This record gives sequence, C-alpha cells and structure tokens, in this order.
Amino acid sequence: MADTDRKPWHGILVATSLQFDREGEVDFGAYRENVAWLAEQGLDGVAPNGSLGEYQSLSWEERDEVVKTAIEAAPDGFVVMPGVGAYSGRESKRHAEVARDLGAQAVMGLPPNAYRADERSVLEHFELVAGAGLPVTAYNNPIDTKVDLTPPLLAKLHAEGFIVGVKEFSGDVRRCYEISELAPDLDLMIGTDDTVLEVALAGAKGWVSGYPQVFPKACIELFRASVARDVETALPLYRQLHPVLRWDSKTEFVQAIKLGQDMIGRNGGGCRPPRQPLTAETEKVVRTATQNLIDAGID
Repeated sequence: MADTDRKPWHGILVATSLQFDREGEVDFGAYRENVAWLAEQGLDGVAPNGSLGEYQSLSWEERDEVVKTAIEAAPDGFVVMPGVGAYSGRESKRHAEVARDLGAQAVMGLPPNAYRADERSVLEHFELVAGAGLPVTAYNNPIDTKVDLTPPLLAKLHAEGFIVGVKEFSGDVRRCYEISELAPDLDLMIGTDDTVLEVALAGAKGWVSGYPQVFPKACIELFRASVARDVETALPLYRQLHPVLRWDSKTEFVQAIKLGQDMIGRNGGGCRPPRQPLTAETEKVVRTATQNLIDAGID
C-alpha cells in the first residue's frame, strides 16, 4: 500500500493494555512509557480505552487522561484511535469529542451495548459518534455486546457516512467478503489476532491487535506478509504464533496478554476487579506457549 493511500486507521494499531499500581490506580507513567516503546518498535499506532484497556472499569476522567497520555507519548505519524464504547450514544459522542479536542486522528466505536439494540438504535448511535467530526471505525463484537453489526447493517452505516471502517471481531471470516461486496469502500480491519491471515487475504487494510505488545517484530512481519498475500512467508509464522494469538479471542485475553508483557520484561501487571488473576492451570498454558516463542527467538 502506498503511503499516500494510507489512512490513520490502517496498519497495526495496538489495542493497548493499561497498567495499574499496587492500589489499583492507573499508572499513567507506565502507560506513557508503553506507548512510546510501541512506537519505537515500528508499529503504526495505538487504540486506547478498548476492551483490552479495561475501559469498563475506568471513570470518565481516567479515560480522558489515558487518551491524553497516549497522544502526548505518540511521535509524529503515530496514530491514536481511542475506543469510545459506552452504554449510551451521548456518552460515546462525549468521548469522541474529547478525543477530537485532545488531538486524536480517529475513534473506534462499539454499538450501544446496554441492551440488544435494533437497527434504528445502532444507526442513531453511530450518527451521534460521527457527529464529533472524527473518522469512526466500528467495532463489531457480537460476542460481548450482543449486537451484531451484520454486513448489510455495516453497509448502511457506511452509506450514511457514519463509519469509515470496521474492526471485525465476529470470527466469521466469510462475512468479510460480503462486507466488501455490499460496501466496497468500507475498510476492513482484522479484529481477532487468531484470524490475521484469513482476514488479511480477504482484503484487510489494518489490524487492531493486542499481541504486538508482546511480540511486536513478529506481528509486524506477519501482518505485512499477510496483506501482501505472501502466504509462503506468512503461514509458517502464523502457525508458530497461533498458540498465543488465539488467547486474544478468549475470556482471559487481558490477563494473558499482560502476562506476556511481564514475561518479556515489559509492564503488564494486574487487572482491576472484577477481572481475576489467571487460574494456575490457565496460567501454565499461556506461560508455556509464550515461553516457547521467547525460547525460539521470536520478538
């Protein structure tokens, strides 16, 4: 992809974890250092205040400060695309306006998730978010939100000018082709780390991803080979990484990725309640898969 064709929501945008101190307060210094480190690794940007950033457990003031910290730590050309998920459209619009005023280049929006919203509600919700004036990448996560942004609904949202892309987290790669048929100009974003190759081959322009915080160089190589349809390069690396990438789609994804950060000498740390530490059995599985990659020289 030529640089002139690249939009802020293209490339690898890291869904950043958030660091807490021993009292459970946000460690903004540690988060700032993490964002700067990700930029140094050659990644394209960050998506703070997403599910991996435990946005549900943060106050509005904390969410604002997370975005401010990310933007201050970002060098020129490094994108900050905050998540603006919230129970109401007014809340999401408010978060989008703050992101705009702080200098973010785009936002990522979940559908309304206080209840199983119908199509009219979804359209109004994204109209409110788009009203802040920043490009909006929709985040389709029907597993957690119980609202499915189906290909026809995404096409309507795009036709109305409410969204420019979609982070597709349903896990159903087949719908990626339907999205491209119904909305050819809607940019497809890889949403699950364990479908990188499949969604890239379907035409993805970007990857909103958690595991580049653990293996940045390998994830960059995998993404670039996948979107270039260089299967000969991508497939062996994809198979090698898959034992950890699949944890991005599991309930314990936050804890698993934070454990990986700790294991490579970065600051992952604990989570805010109600998230609990990994059980001993689960931790053993994640730790073994991660250590195998570290021992193999993957970084």
